[in-house]
Parts: sequence; structure tokens; C-alpha cells
Amino acid sequence: MRKPKRGKADAPAKEEDLSFGPGCFINRELSWVSFNERVLMQAMDTSWPLLERVKFLSIFYNNLDEFFMIRVSGLVRQLNEGVLDLPPDRMTPSQQLGALRERVVRLIERADRCFRDHLVPELEKAGISFIHPALVKEKQRSYMKRFFEREIFPILTPLAFDAGHPFPHISNLSLNLAVILRDQKRVERFARLKVPDTFPRLMPVPLEEEKPLKRMGLSEGGKRFIWFEELIRMNLESLFPGYRVEDSYLFRVTRDADIEIEEDEADDLLESIQEGVDQREFGSVVRLEIEERAPKRIRNMLAENLGILPHQVYPLTPPLGLSCLMELWRLKRQELKDRPFQAFIPKDLSSGRDLFRTVRSRDVMLFHPYDSFSPLVDFLRQAANDPSVLAIKQTLYRVGPNSPVVEALLEARQQDKQVSVLVELKARFDEENNIGWAKRLESEGVHVVYGVPGLKTHAKICLVVRREKGGIVRYVHLGTGNYNASTASVYSDLGLLTCDPEIGADASEFFNALTGYSKQDSYRKLITAPYAMRKKLLDLIDREVQNHLAGIGGAIIMKMNALVDRSCIEALYRASRKGVPVFLIVRGMCCLRPKVEGLSDRIEVVSIVGRFLEHARVFAFYNGGDPRVYLGSADLMPRNLDRRVELLFPLDDRRLRDAVMRFVLLPQMLDRRRAFCLNPDGTYSPPSSDGFDSQMWLIENRGLWHPKESR
Repeated sequence: MRKPKRGKADAPAKEEDLSFGPGCFINRELSWVSFNERVLMQAMDTSWPLLERVKFLSIFYNNLDEFFMIRVSGLVRQLNEGVLDLPPDRMTPSQQLGALRERVVRLIERADRCFRDHLVPELEKAGISFIHPALVKEKQRSYMKRFFEREIFPILTPLAFDAGHPFPHISNLSLNLAVILRDQKRVERFARLKVPDTFPRLMPVPLEEEKPLKRMGLSEGGKRFIWFEELIRMNLESLFPGYRVEDSYLFRVTRDADIEIEEDEADDLLESIQEGVDQREFGSVVRLEIEERAPKRIRNMLAENLGILPHQVYPLTPPLGLSCLMELWRLKRQELKDRPFQAFIPKDLSSGRDLFRTVRSRDVMLFHPYDSFSPLVDFLRQAANDPSVLAIKQTLYRVGPNSPVVEALLEARQQDKQVSVLVELKARFDEENNIGWAKRLESEGVHVVYGVPGLKTHAKICLVVRREKGGIVRYVHLGTGNYNASTASVYSDLGLLTCDPEIGADASEFFNALTGYSKQDSYRKLITAPYAMRKKLLDLIDREVQNHLAGIGGAIIMKMNALVDRSCIEALYRASRKGVPVFLIVRGMCCLRPKVEGLSDRIEVVSIVGRFLEHARVFAFYNGGDPRVYLGSADLMPRNLDRRVELLFPLDDRRLRDAVMRFVLLPQMLDRRRAFCLNPDGTYSPPSSDGFDSQMWLIENRGLWHPKESR
């Protein structure tokens, strides 16, 4: 598969309409902040069980860390290098950074109030409390001191900073204490102490009659916790004998973590990616979080040595880095979490059944997490052990640790199958995990490729080649989500199992394009990016306009994670101007302004944030009463349409098309409990407190989209 010529792939399929000025678009970065605000609102929503609210707050902070590491760092680079890569709204990097800081500061204040004023008191009522060091009783303090001396003291490394000691390197997202000391002559000294991440942030405080703390912190019975950094603070004097500890201030640094690899110059892509991952710890600093009570001179000293400006300093109330609250969610307190449910498995896809026979009889659609991920794993295992299976080919983007999918592929190789796997090494923040899987697969004799130079392979496809009585049959799985058994239980995704001959032939040619020398960029049924996907979608939108004008009806429903691409947004604006109704379900960033008179009167946009992460991409077109439905791996963003290998595939089976319309799109269009409505000014109206919840309805009615004989 060839990389598109520079500039050509970025050109819109249709000539830019100059009537769509900057005011027609919402800024991408500010739209992302709005999404994270919706996540925060789940933490404040008392209808969720308590530990689910804690989980949402943890996700909010983790999202914010990644946003600074990738998006804010990119804006800082543009500003420092004088690059003006202006988005459709025409905001400069400086304007965006100013607006983002204002919004983020307000959000963090709300998150802090949510934690301190709401979650902490509710946790205490549930018997889970955070103990202040001053309230630790003497016997408990003695236990904890012995634990500190035995387990923690040996791994701590205080680093001095003075004329003889350079300012130490502060690693990305690490917690640190800025320790202020006085010697016997009352001369002030500064030391940095890194809080090790080899322990949980939340350490259990023992009852007086309990034994000393064990090596690891959290336990099944843990109910009272002290922050790990506070346990260290209680024992700082032992680290600086001969000095008086004046005070200490917690701080945390966020660095640019966006890996840039010049693939044309890299002799070994795997080695280059590994080096890039290692360099994340040394990226330029984009944010300093520090205790708000830290004196200005300490803030300035840290900012100067970290090479940042005052607007990159965020004074906060500790504790910092609250993504660690996920530790609380892992407590075995099921009464404080969502009620578990059993994912559905159709009878003819259950363990022990002949899954090849099932797929030969009908196309199968799986709707995770309401449908179990296990049939797909079983399908791969059957393929691995079936003497009639000749080859398995698959793309892997994010598979997670302890992957049953990878284990099935390894099992297939052990059974002497031809196994080819494209492992995308550039899957952000999963690079190390993927490098490990790639090495293991290669060591077992699997043919591993690392993707197309200059492009990130994001397509989700698996091909199984089987010899049967009538000849070779190709079985294909196509999906909207990753081959990750863990996330399949919390991400809402769709997958198709089929032995359609045309899709099978397309799959073979697609893998040839990925692994060999092939310039093919068009297929019978599959639609690929970066070559054809944008044009296909624009043509489908335009066809709805023509159908509407011809009086045979036009309507568009799209579901995705993000809508950023200017060409697609303008096409939807044109459709709205011609009277075509458009309903968009966009979980995250949306740069389109709906309900603007004369521009987008006919467009409605909602964002559903609930128990499951809405991750499926669905594109549905009325098509004069004969609907066309496509599923795929791509969001409508320039990166997906221009710089990634993506797949879009049709649902040709009317039964499956109807199922997607009735059980995926329609419930979400009717959702009033978890659906936020986007307003023309870029704000979102919150949902009602007692409306229809599409995800809950799907849990209660899981399996309805399968044929009766499968239930």
C-alpha cells in the first residue's frame, strides 16, 4: 500500500465553499474540553453508584493528562516554532492556549470541589476515608514508621540542588516533593524527592490491633487510607539528618509525549519506536502542577529550571494526579458499583458450536458489550485448531495485556497455520505493549509487519482462509473496535462475521496491500482511507441531497467519536441548507455548529456519555427508502481520512441493517438520560434526570437483534 503524495490526500474532495467562514466552526481543542466536562458531570451525578462516580473523576484527570501531553504540547510547539497551522475556526495557537487555560482552570476547580465537597463525605459515609497525618494515632504512627523504614526508605533518593548539584531531571507525570531545608547556620537548601510509583497512592492505615502494613497497600478490607506522599512527608527528617525540614511542597510535571518518527530515515521501525517511547520522559515540559500554598519563589525557581512560562504553572489544592482514584474503584465493594450483567451469547455462537457453519448460514453481527466478546475468541481458537484452515491474517492496534486474541494466533502458528499479523507500533501509549507482542509473535514464527510507512494502520480486520468441499472459503471479521477482550466489556462497538465472497476477496487484496507491494486503493465492497473514504462519504451525503430534491426522501444519521474534518462538515451544512434532516451522535469533539439559521437548521447533534464508552462508527443513509448502512474504524477527522489506514464496510444483509437502525441508532436518538445536546454556541445542554437511557435499555434487552433461533 503506497503512502499518498504530500498535499494530495489533504485536499478536500469538493472545492471549498468560501461562504463557510471561521464562525461556522467550533474549535477542536475547546470542543474536547467540553467533552471532558461531560465526563466530569458524571462524577457529580448522584444517580451513579458512588465508586462509579469516583471512576469518572479518575477518567477526567487521566483524559486531562493525555490532552496536555499531546494536544497542548502540539500547540506549544506551533507557538515556539512560529508555525501557523490554523484550524477552520482560524484561532491561532496563542489564542487557543489562552482560551484553554481559562477553561481548564475552571474545570479543575469544579473537579476539586466535586472530590472534596461531595465524593469524600460520601465515601466516609460508606466507610472509606482519607486520614490526615495529624489524626494518625501514636500506635498506628509507630506501625507506619516501621513500614516506611523497612520498605520505602531504601528506595528513596533525595537530590540536592545547589551550585555543586545541577537541577535534577523531573520525569513525566511523576509526583515530587520540593523539600526546603535549613542547615545549622540557617542557610536554606533545596532538595527534590521523587515519590516512587512502585507503591499504590492510597496506603491503608492499620487499626491499633492490626499487624504492620504489608508490602502492597490496597487490600480487600482496606477502608482507611493515607496518601502515599503524606506517609513520606511524615518521615522526611530521617532522609536529611543534620538538617531541619522547613516545609515540603508537592509538584508534578507534564511533558510533551507525542512521538515523532521519521520512518523514511529509520532503519528499524521497532527500535525507533522503542527509542521514541523512552524519549517521552525527556520531552519538553508543558505543565507544572504545584501545591497552591507553595511560595512564589519556589514556583518561579521550578518554572525557570523547567523552562516554562508562568501561564504553564497550575497552582492546585493537593492531592495532585487524581487519576490514581481508580485504585478505589478496584476495591471489592460491589454494592458501590454498577450492577453487573451477563453479556449475551447467541446459541449458535456458544462454546463448542461449529462457528464456521453458523457464519456460512448467515452474516453475524456482534454488539459489544451487550454481546460477549468470547464468540470472536472462540472463532479464532477454532480456526487455530481446524485442520481445514490454511491461513489467518489480522491487524492488531490495541490488544491489551494477557490477550486471548494473540494467544489464539500463537496457537494457530503452533498448529502450523500460516499466520500474518500487522502490529501497529504507533498506537499511542500502547507502543511498549505492542512491541512486546510483536517480539513474541515473531519469536514463534508468525510473520509480523509493522504497518505502512507514513501511515498508522487503524483498520480492524481478520481473515481466515479455509479449504472446504467446494473450494477455498474466506471468513472475515470486520469491526469498529480493537481486538481487546478487556475493553470489549466497557466499549460499545460493532463487529461483523461474514463469508461474503466479495468481502473475502477484498480482504485478501487488502492484506496484500498492507504486507507487500501493491498500489491497489479500490475494492469491490470495502472502502479504505486514505484513498477513497472521504470521497465515498461525500458522495453518499450528496446523493441524499439529490434524493431529497427529487422528492423521494433524504435523511442522514451518523454515529462517531469525533467530527472534525472540514470537507465533511461543509457537506453536511450543504445538505441541511437543501432541507435534508441530519442527526449526528458524536461522543467527543464536534466542530460543526448545529441549529444555526440558514446554515444547519436541519442538523441535530447529541453526545452520549454513560456507563459504556460509545466507540462504534455508523453511517446510515435513507437512500430513497432502501437504507444504506456502513460501519467502520474511522472517525471523520483529517488524521483518520488522510493519515491512517482505515476501513469502512457495508451491511448488505437487510436484517442486520434493520437491527443497527432499531437497536443502535434509534435508541440513542431517543436517549434523554445520557444524551447531551450541542447548542449553536458550542455549549451542551445537560440531559434530563429521568429520561430514557439507551444503554440501560440495551442491557435489559440484549440479544433482541439476533435471530430467534439464536436466542
